[in-house]
Amino acid sequence: MSHRERRQSVSRRFLQGFDPEALRLRRTELRMTRGDLARAANLSVNAIAAWESGRRTPQVDSLAQVAAALKCEIGVFVEMRPGDRSLADLRILAGLTQPQLGKLVGISTTVISSLERAESGLSDARASALAEALGVDVETIKAGYARARNRPPGERP
Repeated sequence: MSHRERRQSVSRRFLQGFDPEALRLRRTELRMTRGDLARAANLSVNAIAAWESGRRTPQVDSLAQVAAALKCEIGVFVEMRPGDRSLADLRILAGLTQPQLGKLVGISTTVISSLERAESGLSDARASALAEALGVDVETIKAGYARARNRPPGERP
């Protein structure tokens, strides 16, 4: 596989910490079938089944649709301890893709990605804009950035 093919096969909206059982439990608590949820979230029944079985992981924007249909926060389905959240985790919990967040704060997807990996500097102005867009305080943004910046070599942000 060429470098270009590998780049194209990797989603920029990878979802870490997804809990398939939490999704199934919330759906059954509301007495919804997979078909009910698929219709309410404008997704396929096969996608819902694959996520609940753990065969596939949803993309952030699709899981945000499911959370809205199940009338809950996306964090119900994503396990992330508050003290361990990176910038990417905060974005995921807000149900946003990198392009969506970039549009909200007026910066490119490339810059969002670079900030999430802590490969570029985080100015106070960008921290404030990100905090507002993600519905958290500036200190939470700075702490998430610091976690990515201080991670061991080879570890994902």
